[in-house]
Amino acid sequence: VLIHKHNLQIDGGRQYAYFKTKNIHTQVQQERKEKVNNDDEYVLLANERIKISPFHAFNIEVKPNKPFSIIEKKNEEDEYEVTSIKETPRVANGIIAPSQYITLQVANLTKRTMIIHQNQPLANMTRLNQSQINMMQHGTISSTINQTKLTGENEPNLINTDLDEHQKKEIKKLIHTFPDVFNEQVGRTKKLQHRINLAPDVQAHNSPPFRYAPARKQIIEENLKDMLDQGIILPSASPWASSVILAPKKDGTLRFCVDYRKLNSATIRDAYPIPRIDDTLDSLQEAKFVSTLALRSGYWQVEMDKNSREKTAFVTHKGLFEFNVMSFGLTSAPATFQRLMDIVLAGLKWQYCLVYIDDVVIFSPTFEQHIKDLEKVFQALQSANLTLKASKYQVCRREMRYLGHIITQNGIKPDPDLIKSVKNFPQPKKIKDVQSFLGLTGYYRRFIKDYSKIAEPLQQQLRNSQKDYSKIAEPLQQQLRNSQKGNHHLNWSRGCTDAFEILKNRLTNAPIMNTPNFEQPFILELDACEYGVGAVLTQEYEEKKYVIAYASRTLSTDERKYGATEREALAIVWATKNFRPYLEGNKIYVRSDCKALEWMRTAKDVTGRLAGWAMKLSAYQIEEIKYRPGKLNANADSLSRNPLPDDIVNQHEVSTIETAVNLWQNTNILKDLKEEQQADPKLKQIINFLETKTTTDSNDKRNPHILVNGLLY
Repeated sequence: VLIHKHNLQIDGGRQYAYFKTKNIHTQVQQERKEKVNNDDEYVLLANERIKISPFHAFNIEVKPNKPFSIIEKKNEEDEYEVTSIKETPRVANGIIAPSQYITLQVANLTKRTMIIHQNQPLANMTRLNQSQINMMQHGTISSTINQTKLTGENEPNLINTDLDEHQKKEIKKLIHTFPDVFNEQVGRTKKLQHRINLAPDVQAHNSPPFRYAPARKQIIEENLKDMLDQGIILPSASPWASSVILAPKKDGTLRFCVDYRKLNSATIRDAYPIPRIDDTLDSLQEAKFVSTLALRSGYWQVEMDKNSREKTAFVTHKGLFEFNVMSFGLTSAPATFQRLMDIVLAGLKWQYCLVYIDDVVIFSPTFEQHIKDLEKVFQALQSANLTLKASKYQVCRREMRYLGHIITQNGIKPDPDLIKSVKNFPQPKKIKDVQSFLGLTGYYRRFIKDYSKIAEPLQQQLRNSQKDYSKIAEPLQQQLRNSQKGNHHLNWSRGCTDAFEILKNRLTNAPIMNTPNFEQPFILELDACEYGVGAVLTQEYEEKKYVIAYASRTLSTDERKYGATEREALAIVWATKNFRPYLEGNKIYVRSDCKALEWMRTAKDVTGRLAGWAMKLSAYQIEEIKYRPGKLNANADSLSRNPLPDDIVNQHEVSTIETAVNLWQNTNILKDLKEEQQADPKLKQIINFLETKTTTDSNDKRNPHILVNGLLY
């Protein structure tokens, strides 16, 4: 804005300054007293119906009240002055060099929602003469205001869509019609409240506040202030008090969390049904246009029942507070949210709308119908006072991941991420790779027809290697060298390749891979090694075992520094998040070869990373964490040792001895070697010495032997 009386320049960046017309006196306005050709004057009309929230501004498209001469003459150097017709709605006055499309910034400076009707006059537009243009240029500021499109969180993401420009324009127009839905504020619905029902005779649990360093106290204080300002929490006098945890995020910052494990263990779980994934997917088979919606901090849009608020109380160094809204981490929160969405979208669900907890999907056979369906969903959300995040609104994507599947216009297919851990299993290069692969496939051998016949070339590789070992009669150091030699040389044949590919194919198709049965509990089989984690989601019923999904990943540099228990704990947290659409609201049985994991459910006074993980797990219905020896956990174990991506741990990161041990971890040769060593008088003497020795000197040249898992090296 340039005010010539005082030669004042105002640059508000992305903000806009509005002045009442009577207070702006510029030479440009004085020039307006001169006679102007009527052909150079226009009234700008709203091109569409728009709602503008109180004290909000919107960029809206307008059109002139008569044919636009600038287009006819194609004179793009002409400049026009725009002035607001009324104080309300207020148009940003300025100078524009319009193109075929004209967009104006329109502000609602009142306390009420304002509706701009289609064809409503908003501003006058007058072409400037040359003297006016020269005068403005003398003010050393460009008079041209470039037309901009809507950006930011209230703008939908139209990347990777098959929509043409007209269809994209229709989507934007629809969103602008619902500014109360696509709002930066977190909504607050009155449709229902979250209630916490406790088991009989439960006493209030009161935890003391954790002690934190000054820097962490500041983080807590900032979160408290933000939540108090938004009305999310309020001071409390509750007998309940849960602890606050600052859990690390991936980016290194800390997340404010409340440890509700004690409260959740005393809560009667809400049995409200979660939709069956297979029923949901059946409804999407014929859909050609599919969009997904994300609520803005969805849980915080649900009020807490007045009698349940005190149970959400948490203690900090600043005192005791409780939640006005449904907090994250409460055990029945997913069921409450599912109930809410079923109420809000009643009559729409299954016809052209699906809801799976906080995932809302709208599907239609044509684009025209899709616009109508979206409008009805937006109207329902608006009436419930729920708000969406436009930047996470996925509109008509070519491919869309949903509940472990890929939705396309040509149909639905399984998400390849769920089976790529097996499909991308690298071709074995060493004996231990063959051992690992057969450990994975052999785990499901009773479900693979002719398994022994198919796997025979690979089994022969192991038998040949074992024959070499059975002939070993040299000292143990020579045994180690032989094992290393056998570990690196593999006589891989065409038959081995065929067996390898056939088994991978059988393992990733029926009857091994199966759709989930939500009437049955889920079994999560986990393993973690020094460089990766693996998980297999299964179910067992009717005396059969079915695989729902596979998953694996490598550990980061920092994660590889974790201890064994921490790695196994990470595997549970990662796997539950990865398989959340299946696990949330259902019974879960965890199987792992780490005995210490049961500690995760009952540990007290934990802080930091482990406390954050324990809190996340408390939101799931984990019935049991059961120890399972590694030799019985070969499926997950193989995935963890061959994680994706394929750039697994550098060979030098694993010790020579550890490699030798892992090589035969699932064969009988270890047991045979132990028995032979125990039967040998000289070796037995060395073993007894090492078992009773309290310290080991790695530089002791006189005794170069070491004992690993009962085996002498």
